[in-house]
Amino acid sequence: MKLPRLQDHPDTFWKGRRVFVRLDLNVPLKDGKVADDTRIRAALPTLRYLLSRGARVVAASHLGRPRGKPDPRYSLEPVAETLREQLEYPVHFVGAVVGAEVERAVENLQEGTVVLLENLRFHPGETANDPDFARLLAAPVEAYVNDAFGTAHRAHASVEALPRLLSHRAIGLLMERELHWLSFLKERPERPYMVILGGAKISDKIPLVEAFLERADRILVGGGMAYTFLKARGEAVGQSLVDEAHLSVVQEWLSRAGERFVLPEDHVVVEDLDTGSGREEVREIPENRMGVDIGPRTRIRFQEVLKEARTVFWNGPVGVFEKDFAAEGTRFLVEVLKSLHREGRIVVVGGGDTAAAARTFGMTEDSVTHISTGGGATLTYLSGEALPALEALAGS
Repeated sequence: MKLPRLQDHPDTFWKGRRVFVRLDLNVPLKDGKVADDTRIRAALPTLRYLLSRGARVVAASHLGRPRGKPDPRYSLEPVAETLREQLEYPVHFVGAVVGAEVERAVENLQEGTVVLLENLRFHPGETANDPDFARLLAAPVEAYVNDAFGTAHRAHASVEALPRLLSHRAIGLLMERELHWLSFLKERPERPYMVILGGAKISDKIPLVEAFLERADRILVGGGMAYTFLKARGEAVGQSLVDEAHLSVVQEWLSRAGERFVLPEDHVVVEDLDTGSGREEVREIPENRMGVDIGPRTRIRFQEVLKEARTVFWNGPVGVFEKDFAAEGTRFLVEVLKSLHREGRIVVVGGGDTAAAARTFGMTEDSVTHISTGGGATLTYLSGEALPALEALAGS
């Protein structure tokens, strides 16, 4: 798929042009302030590229799930304040999404200046992919840039309907970087190619695992989903989380490619997930315990397997990392991946919970090759499924 890039236009193209820039500024807020500015920082290169060339930028994003009506808990005004501090260009906030107030703000916008619209999801037309709402968004602008990879799998108005209304469109620098590294994983990974899968659910990852069975040399499984694999193999898992509805799917995977899966050999178990009572490190899970993390033998086994890799993709924590008593496996994995990157291996991290776990244990954008800003979008793309945002940008 050939997607237009910012660099495909001469610098003079952007001067004075009103450009709608779809960003992913869906950041956590606490006490009316931005609690984590990772996504704001990720948006800065595209904004600076356009502003330095004299564009008049109309920036827009969603935040949370306000269900199609204004909700002050999800206002982007605190985001505008942080963006203003970091961008080093003027940023004006408009407390509306469409209408006369927005049109006036855009009409008065100076070159090299940003106006940030209020939360797009305050209007029901956004998540409904309403073409009339898209036309209102398009009315005051002349070009469209999508730099919100995290929403690329959503057929929402600002992502899917809007770009089809504007003949001048492009992907932003963050979107370009995301697609570069995720395409690398799909099409030309350096081998051996190892995948680490964690998290709780099997159901969300069936297409992803099917895709990795075609591409990956080894698949290391941890987290809650590991206990479905172990039960499918006939092992006792006590009170551990098991996706009973997909046991037969996992059994088929093990039958087809069992030697390529690396499963936990020992476990951290507890009686109570809230308190961590009864915590033990065991080879076999007792009937009255639940697995909450990979054990020390498994950590070393994972490390040994990963040492052979030239390319690694990690999605999903391998334990309940939010709890101190179940965090060691994920903490250890972060250090292993940082070490691999220092040795010149390609390490890509993807998925919302994964990125949060990585940051918790000191992984930064400089610690690995790439940390994807997408959750569902990353997994959808790697599964080989179409992304509505990319289809719209390509005009297909």
